[in-house]
Amino acid sequence: MKSLRSRIRPEQLRELVLFLLIILLLLFFSTQIDRYLNARFFNRVTTSAAIIIVVAAGQTLVILTRNIDLSVGSIVGFTAYFVGQQLALHNGMAPWAAVLMAIGVGALMGGLNGLLVAYGGVPSIIVTLGTMAIYRTLLVEYSNAQTVLTSTLPEWLLNLPRAEIFSVGKMDFRLLVGAALLVIVIFQLLLMYSAYGRRLYAIGSNPDAAKIAGFASRRIVFTAFILGGALSGLAGFMFLARFGNITVVAGLGIELQSVAAAVVGGVNIFGGSGTMIGAMLGAFLINVLEQSLIRWFAISEFWRDFLLGFLILLAVASDQLIMNRLRSTWAHRSVEQTNNGDDHLAPSKGGDHVA
Repeated sequence: MKSLRSRIRPEQLRELVLFLLIILLLLFFSTQIDRYLNARFFNRVTTSAAIIIVVAAGQTLVILTRNIDLSVGSIVGFTAYFVGQQLALHNGMAPWAAVLMAIGVGALMGGLNGLLVAYGGVPSIIVTLGTMAIYRTLLVEYSNAQTVLTSTLPEWLLNLPRAEIFSVGKMDFRLLVGAALLVIVIFQLLLMYSAYGRRLYAIGSNPDAAKIAGFASRRIVFTAFILGGALSGLAGFMFLARFGNITVVAGLGIELQSVAAAVVGGVNIFGGSGTMIGAMLGAFLINVLEQSLIRWFAISEFWRDFLLGFLILLAVASDQLIMNRLRSTWAHRSVEQTNNGDDHLAPSKGGDHVA
């Protein structure tokens, strides 16, 4: 038991608690809403969460460096409209070209944020508040008050939201959900096993020490914003595929949802800790709550934003009061076990390592 406690990191404990909380929410709402747990609800929640998961993955990369990107909702909206308009004008465009276009536009917008933050030295909250308004205004001017209509889009895009990888009964594991999970897997592996991922954590944990260690901090932060923008661009394409009709308010509010998903998922708002898996669970939690409150008539819809804000405050407070203490305790125990040659670190008499 002692060995098990020493192996479980605080972030893993946070993810386990989140998973259990999602289960408890599902059980609670199943007692409040008739025919709550069904295939339609599963399909709606997973498809809706897929967009937030992709944006939250990019937001996580930025937050790990002690920054934040509040322009992601505007990037999603502009990318969805821009790519939608191009597809409406050129119905023969290949799917891969549309996806790359979305990622490229998002990366350019994220790169502007990164340039101002990393090399301009302007605080990220100021930069991205400004670009949030600029990108939204750019969308308003570019659209000329016109709407991208579903009727003008190619057939393959209209069929994409219903495209499935496999089904279990009436529950579909859709292609968009699979793409979101693939993003999580790729970037979780990037954080765990690449030098770039370790440097993201190092910069967020202690920027001064990272600079002394010789890390190219500016370039790393700049790249994080580019990747965050690129993932927001990908989410913009997914938004276009899911909704079809795109107006100037597309993506509005996604910035708050992405920050909430990351922070509720255990990504420290002050940088240096967190995982993609946690951000994904945070996105699922938020979407389960949102989709459930739509059908739960016992509470007004105006309380949804309140609950989202409350979740952010609760997550930040718990991270400061509980998770930081757990991290310190875990690090202290790890050092003690290393110094004392604990059983699970030292070879046993049989020559094998204790599991």
